[in-house]
Amino acid sequence: MMGGGALPEGQYTSTVYGAIKDGQYDEAIRILSYELQNFPRSRAALSLLGYCFYQKQDFAAASVMYEALVKQHPQVEEYRIYHAQSLYKAGQLADALRAAMRLNGSDQQQRLLLLQASIKYEQDERAQCQQLLDQCIQDEPDVVINQAAVLFKEGKFVEARSRYSEAIKMLDDLPELSYNIALCHYKEKAYGMALQAVASIIEKGVREHPELSVGSKTDGIEVRSVGNSPVLRETCLIEAFNLKAAIEFVGGNEEASKEALSDMPPREEEELDPVTLHNQALVHMGGDPNSGFRKLNFLLENPPYPPETFGNLLLLQCKYEFYDLAADLMANNAEFTYDYLDNELFEYLDATILTQTSPEEAYRKYDALTTKHIETLRKLTKQLQDARLARDNDLIKTKLKEYDEALEAYIPVLMSQGRIYWERKQFEMVERLFRQTAEFCSENETWKVCAAHVFFMQDKFKDAIRYYAPIVHKGKHGDNILEVPAIVLANLCVSYIMTSQNEAAEELMRKIESEEQRLSYLDTEKQVYHLCIVNLVIGTLYCAKDNFEFGISRIIKSLEPYDRKIGPDTWFYAKHCFLALAEQMSKQMLLLKDSSLHDIINFLDQADEHGKNVQTVINVHVDPNGNNPMDMSTHTVSYEARQLKRVFLKLMA
Repeated sequence: MMGGGALPEGQYTSTVYGAIKDGQYDEAIRILSYELQNFPRSRAALSLLGYCFYQKQDFAAASVMYEALVKQHPQVEEYRIYHAQSLYKAGQLADALRAAMRLNGSDQQQRLLLLQASIKYEQDERAQCQQLLDQCIQDEPDVVINQAAVLFKEGKFVEARSRYSEAIKMLDDLPELSYNIALCHYKEKAYGMALQAVASIIEKGVREHPELSVGSKTDGIEVRSVGNSPVLRETCLIEAFNLKAAIEFVGGNEEASKEALSDMPPREEEELDPVTLHNQALVHMGGDPNSGFRKLNFLLENPPYPPETFGNLLLLQCKYEFYDLAADLMANNAEFTYDYLDNELFEYLDATILTQTSPEEAYRKYDALTTKHIETLRKLTKQLQDARLARDNDLIKTKLKEYDEALEAYIPVLMSQGRIYWERKQFEMVERLFRQTAEFCSENETWKVCAAHVFFMQDKFKDAIRYYAPIVHKGKHGDNILEVPAIVLANLCVSYIMTSQNEAAEELMRKIESEEQRLSYLDTEKQVYHLCIVNLVIGTLYCAKDNFEFGISRIIKSLEPYDRKIGPDTWFYAKHCFLALAEQMSKQMLLLKDSSLHDIINFLDQADEHGKNVQTVINVHVDPNGNNPMDMSTHTVSYEARQLKRVFLKLMA
């Protein structure tokens, strides 16, 4: 009887080398591991296992094999180099450097210098890295590529791109170099050029390697994982799709970003690289925050990971108001705050975490940040003015770009500062903040929307119209009115009504209805709630003015047809009006016609019927540590409709 890993006599060598040739490294490792159990000092088994582990990117296991070979055959220089390379790839930089230093005087000096330079690069010791590169033969492609990498790390993206282009001329159009050029464009914020380079990489990969099943997951086709094969690494498809997803995400196109990640060659979750795992967490955070937090925490606990991971996790914890978790994360990883957070982001996070326990201190910190940002914006405004006087078009473009970037960095600080007053309903103070910053921010879309909301909340409807109307009629959304946030349309309609501009409100509602009908013809499955939400807000307004009979009837009508319009958001508005009505009736402050009450009961019966699978939790329940699961059976429209019906039946009795 043969053992589990044994092979018939005479077939051992051909089977192992055949598996390696076909890229079946798992099979080769299985056979070789069995051989190594029988012959622990087998040079051939150790060498081939080291090679197979390296190709599978299990660099830690590869380093163990090569370490054993170095001990058995210290005179073989190749094993020493492979050992140092494996340690470097495994992220064991200090051990890798020691192993490489022991090879001084080697015949392969160029190779060793490049390895030592790579280690210094990863340790962020750029000066020593450059010194080592200067000792190399300068016209070697690997040297040019490493020099480009150093320039990239120094933020000299134009020079880095130039060096990568030189390397492409030496080595032909390698996907890895094309990707590095695309990455330089991305860092320069030349997103169009970056997308062109990415598209070229993807097109080449699909054309030359159809077996990688690009796009199969998006198309809904069940395909086996392609694994992290050498072919996949050579195509740079994973890197290209990740960069495409990042560009779309930065541009605010989340659906395209999700599609880019979905188009990747299929792999199991345990096979995903850190960058893909990080990007999946960010892109799907809105729909599945628990999974996003799980992935980001996993990355922090299992280095290496993208340097943005720490900062993004902190920002997301603050976004979902887990301030205690964010404070603990910063306190337990103090060294990360120096490694991964710039001073500005650290100060912003520090202030944000304080908003829960000490809003006054948080406001003071935000104010200090604001002073720095305003000073930068004033300086850039002066430089821009000087460039225009000098008629230096290139300098004008540069300064405009710098100004826009500085403004984008300031807007989150301003919004966080205003939120402290907003949550206290001190809207006049928020307005004061916005007026103080109008000099710099008045053309920013986020600022204009928030300014309109502030005026609306103070019943300053004419001022609200002044900001809402351009967003709707002349904004970046063009003729597609359904791309405008529904709450902006609703508030504009209410503002028109409250300023006796009923014709303008009706015209806007007709336009929304027409666009929704057109869209329903094109895509019968797509659900659009814009007109529904507009009517809900108008109905809510009448209820707030104690005209419940008209307000409730408007709300009920706005949710027709119930199977398409009852959703978490729309139910949220509707149920609050029903609760307000029930409260007024219970206090005997108003009487409602029997016909209106019967309409309410009939509506609640319909909501019960159509709302069995509609959750009432608008913000997805976030449980980062998995300790507080939510009972969703009591958080459906059906359940809440039955409770409301019981209340109104008691009131009718």
